Amino acid sequence: MKARGKKYQDALKQYDRAKLYEVDEALELVKKLAHAKFDETIEVAVRLGVDPRHADQQIRGAVVLPHGTGRTRSVLVFAKGDKAKEAELAGADFVGAEDVIAQIQAGWFGFDVAVATPDMMGMVGKLGKLLGPKGLMPNPKTGTVTFDVERAVREVKAGKITYRVDKAGIIHAPIGRVSFDVDKIKENYQTLIETLIKAKPAAAKGQYLKSIVISSSMGPGIKINPLKAMG
Repeated sequence: MKARGKKYQDALKQYDRAKLYEVDEALELVKKLAHAKFDETIEVAVRLGVDPRHADQQIRGAVVLPHGTGRTRSVLVFAKGDKAKEAELAGADFVGAEDVIAQIQAGWFGFDVAVATPDMMGMVGKLGKLLGPKGLMPNPKTGTVTFDVERAVREVKAGKITYRVDKAGIIHAPIGRVSFDVDKIKENYQTLIETLIKAKPAAAKGQYLKSIVISSSMGPGIKINPLKAMG
């Protein structure tokens, strides 16, 4: 494993790695300890009390963060006719059908989010092995398979993110940038946590929010007290 740099090691000395911090204090620390020359993304990792091996405990969805992520994402819409025009007017970066499918089959992946109208999924489904591993496959659970393409495109552009529990029961999600005001980061964070709480499956037993760690792209992880998760 590659050794961490001097700035990272210095950051570790500026806080208690074992302490469970209050939300406000943790957010202040994340901003303070960010040391990269670029505007780092602030990310949160939430370990949930679920067993993803069971279908009824797999958590997946999407949420629109009130202040976005600080990143503009490019959107591809699989649609035809009036829905294609609707997507273009809504601000989609790429719109198409068979032509775009052929481009993807040839190796093009120049987009961040893919949206499809339900009638297009018969063709788009053929791209499952290409889009699935990259997390780009349209899915009804994340609102990316819909006839309301205008809303789908606008939500992505406004800061909609998708989340999915991994094999270890952890949700990873971006909630802003180091340059954001603490209040904006906190609102994004609270929106995500509230969404995850509402998504708690009935089959989940015991403590649901097991642990919460927040960090910047290049900074150390700060532990948040899961019993006071909403701050």
